[in-house]
Order: sequence, then C-alpha cells, then structure tokens
Amino acid sequence: MVRIDRVYTGGGDAGQTSLVDGSRVSKSESRLEVVGTIDELNSLFGVISMEVNRLPETHADGGQRSTVRQVCEVTTSVIGRMQHELFDLGAELSCPPDNIPEGIVMLGEGASERLVDEMDAWLEELSPLTSFILPAGEAPVAWLQVARTVGRRLERRLVELKEKEGEDSVRAFVLSYVNRLSDWLFVLARWITMRLGESEVLWQPIGERDGSGAEGIRIQRQHGDIGSAIDDL
Repeated sequence: MVRIDRVYTGGGDAGQTSLVDGSRVSKSESRLEVVGTIDELNSLFGVISMEVNRLPETHADGGQRSTVRQVCEVTTSVIGRMQHELFDLGAELSCPPDNIPEGIVMLGEGASERLVDEMDAWLEELSPLTSFILPAGEAPVAWLQVARTVGRRLERRLVELKEKEGEDSVRAFVLSYVNRLSDWLFVLARWITMRLGESEVLWQPIGERDGSGAEGIRIQRQHGDIGSAIDDL
C-alpha cells in the first residue's frame, strides 16, 4: 500500500530526482522525459473524462440526445482503465531496466490485445474514411485528438530512450502498446462523433478548397493585392 505523508521533499531542488530503486538521475534524462510524458497523457485522460460527462443530453431545440448516456458510460469506463494502465507503465519506466523491484507489476500482452479488440468493435460501426480528419468536434473528441498527439510524442520519446540506453532499456511490448494506444484514441474519437450524430471535419486538398486557402492567396498575389492576402492569413 502506498502512503504519502507530504508532497514536497526538497530533494529535487538541484535538478535531480530519484528513480524507484533510489538511484539519483538528472531531471533532463530521457527516462524522466518518458515518465513525464506519460503523466501528461494521463492528465489529458482526466480532462477527457470530465468533458464527456459534460455533454448535454438535449439538442438546442430541446430534443433528447439519446446516445449521450451510452457514450459517457463507455468512454468513462475505458478511459478510467487506461489511466490505471498508464500509471502501471509509468511505474515500470521509472525503474532502471535491470533493477525493477518485485512489487512492480508490468502490463502484459492482454492489455494490448484489449485495445485491438475495442478498436475492431468500434470500427464495425464506422464508415471507412475517405480523407484525413481534422482535429475538431465536441470537446471530448477534440481532447482525444490532443491526447493522440501526446501519445505519438510518448512513442518518439520511448524510441529515443531505447536508442540512447540500448535495446533492453524499453520492453518491445511497451513500444507496441503505446503505438496501439494512439490508434485507439483516434478510433474512440471517431466512434464518439458517430454515436453523437455529429459529422467529422475532413481535410480538403488545396485544389478542392475555395479562395480562402493558399490557392486564393496565390491568385490575390497575381493581382497585386498582397496586403489583403496577408490580412486573410
């Protein structure tokens, strides 16, 4: 059982901190960057859980949004589970790979397989994509896209750690799990959008956009109206 009597110790005031095994490292270490990014992602999950439970259950005209409750229940459940799993992951990566205490329980393949199973179930309800999706939509959906990008950054930090400290510094499972997690966040965002009856905002190539895009600016420059083109940026 964890017991925390106080938050501050003063031990990190000089720019160092302790790993789980007690060893002291600089706060600029790649391993600490990984753990900090996990913490950042977990905090975003808390925001997502808050925002999904703020979704209004009625439309602007007073009609019921019948799927909101299901979206809240599913999202709160899976995001809550993921917060625990991220804590598990952070605990593992807060240890030197050759000195992980017996009390640290590491995630196994079942966690990654569960992400895939959930994605497959959601994808069965979704139409295939015809373009890339722009980050937008209801608040929890937009925050899921932010979380997805932080998940990708976490993946890059893990690769960086592995390249600096060697193959054994990061379990192969951890890299594959984090890779799946970003995909999972993307699919969950799409599923929520669909369940709420909202439309996805699709990217349009320059040639398909109107004069408000880069092509419009080019045309304006051709006509010498550079000032108004800059104002439109």
